[in-house]
Amino acid sequence: MNVLIVDDEPQARERLSRMVSELEGYSVLEPSATNGDEALTLIDSLKPDIVLLDIRMPGLDGLQVAARLCERETPPAVVFCAAQDEFALEAFDASAVGHLVKPVRPESLLEALKHAERPNRVQLAALTRPAAESGNGPRSHISARTRKGIELIPLAQVIYFIADHKYVTLRHEGGEVLLDEPLKALEDEFGDRFVRIHRNALVARERIERLQRTPLGHFQLFLKGLNGDALIVSRRHVAGVRKMMQQL
Repeated sequence: MNVLIVDDEPQARERLSRMVSELEGYSVLEPSATNGDEALTLIDSLKPDIVLLDIRMPGLDGLQVAARLCERETPPAVVFCAAQDEFALEAFDASAVGHLVKPVRPESLLEALKHAERPNRVQLAALTRPAAESGNGPRSHISARTRKGIELIPLAQVIYFIADHKYVTLRHEGGEVLLDEPLKALEDEFGDRFVRIHRNALVARERIERLQRTPLGHFQLFLKGLNGDALIVSRRHVAGVRKMMQQL
């Protein structure tokens, strides 16, 4: 089985490479990848059977790489690698996607590799994207770095996205997280489920309750899950919101 290692830390790559090379039946593909973009390029060219994928990397993180791989017809099996405190392990346990905790132990590595020998397209899709016939489509979960590490928020629980400077606030049923993703990119990906109500805000269509005009002439949108709080709708988007509400 051919294994590609993806990690931005040289020592981690070298250690994993040495450990995999010592296991019978597994070969390390060279070069290894140091970030998410390199990983996607090398996966295209080297066609690995298994990818040992670091979670926290600059640029595309491990979850974002996994989401891209779900667009492929025959993606490699993926084993996530991360420090104990970098992500919620229960999220990965629930999805049945393999994971390793750093520092990786030889016996854990062998067990994870054996578990990943069979194609895990269904497992990977369960974590990041719906298993559509076309093999693509929007993510079913959004990853966010928080004090807990990397959390997965089901798209069905998202109430709105609001842009503020270079970050986007994602409000969901359990609270708020910050995303390092442009609002426009989120709109392009999830435009069938979210509607723009302001130059800096997208709201979930299914969460909309009512549009109300204030005594001062402003428009407010009330959403399910906000306990009576409302968001401002800009004048240029009022007509579009009204039209969309008529179709709900």
